Amino acid sequence: MKTEAKIFHVIWVTLLVFAGGYVWWAKAVDGKIEWVGTVALVLSACLIAMCGLYFSFVARRIDPRPEDREDGEMAEGAGEVGFFSPGSYWPFGIAATCTIAGVGVVFWYPWLIAVGLIAVLVTVGGLLFEYYTGTRRLGPE
Repeated sequence: MKTEAKIFHVIWVTLLVFAGGYVWWAKAVDGKIEWVGTVALVLSACLIAMCGLYFSFVARRIDPRPEDREDGEMAEGAGEVGFFSPGSYWPFGIAATCTIAGVGVVFWYPWLIAVGLIAVLVTVGGLLFEYYTGTRRLGPE
C-alpha cells in the first residue's frame, strides 16, 4: 500500500500546485480569481489526499507487500487473484440505465431521474448477484 500512497500523495500535491498556478494565471490575465476552477482543483486535491491518507493508514497496519519492499520478487505476488466473469450483459444495462438517469438530470425530469436511479440499482444488483442465483452458481466456493 505504500506504493499507492506515494502515488496519491504526489498527485494531490501536484493538484495544489496547479491550483496555485491557476489562481496566479487568472489574476494575471483578468485581474481577478476565477473561483469555479480554483475550487474544483482544491476539492480534487482534497479527494485525492483522502485516498492517499487512507492508503498510508492501511500500509502501516499490514505486512509489507512484495511491491512495497526493495527486495520483493515478482513471484511473491503470484497466486489466485479472484474470479472474473467471462462475459456479462449487466455492464451494458448499467450504462443504459445511467444514461436514462443522466438524461433525466439534463432535462430536469424528476420522474425520469427516479426511474433511472431505480433501474441503476436493479442492474447493479443484477451484476452483483449474477453468479449467486438459480443453478448458475459459479466461482470459488
